[in-house]
Amino acid sequence: MIDFEPALVEGRLLRRYKRFLADVQIGAETVLAHCPNPGSMRTCAEDGGRVWLQRRTGRKLDWTWELAEVGDAMVCVNTARANQLVAGALAAGAIAELTGYPVHAREVAAGASRLDFLLSRGERNRDRAWVEVKSATMDGGGGAAAFPDAVTARGTRHLDELIALRRRGFRAVLLFVVSRSKVTRVRPADEIDATYGLALRRAARAGVEVLAYAATLSPTRLAIGARLPVEL
Repeated sequence: MIDFEPALVEGRLLRRYKRFLADVQIGAETVLAHCPNPGSMRTCAEDGGRVWLQRRTGRKLDWTWELAEVGDAMVCVNTARANQLVAGALAAGAIAELTGYPVHAREVAAGASRLDFLLSRGERNRDRAWVEVKSATMDGGGGAAAFPDAVTARGTRHLDELIALRRRGFRAVLLFVVSRSKVTRVRPADEIDATYGLALRRAARAGVEVLAYAATLSPTRLAIGARLPVEL
């Protein structure tokens, strides 16, 4: 789990712009915050909606946007939190399908890409598991989260790398962290990026494991929750 320290501060979103910037009203003050999300953030924020920021001085921007409330759902807009949650969950043995690997390496080169984790319990290919993590935040309707929320050639390339690794005898895993509450399942967002949807199904047929876990979200803490089904 991740405990927010320093504590988050509640505000109201005025606007997000230039992709990585947001104006937020906190009391009578308007602050400029870093928006750590490279996607479209479709369905993940509303102008005037409640948001939560973390303040750390000494950086280019003191404020970082972490959470947003959209309707009755909470969304973690900081995509880096998904990898941090997975790193902690792996260390704690909290992801049942990925236990039994005592060595965890992060950001390891694989072909033309870098994948998020390489788990090892020996030197043979079959004793190693490559894991790529994606943060799913978009409301896909009917209680589903959908990924991606913008066209992602990089995401498709990661799937191709996982397929190549699986063919070489490695274990290969695509892990969705669902960073949105009120969700019961995950699906590819074919309406946003049909190429990614096709690549995800191709990877599953090639033996790449596709897993999803919910993140439990609050203004004080993030944690890995229950496993969710992935609808392909």
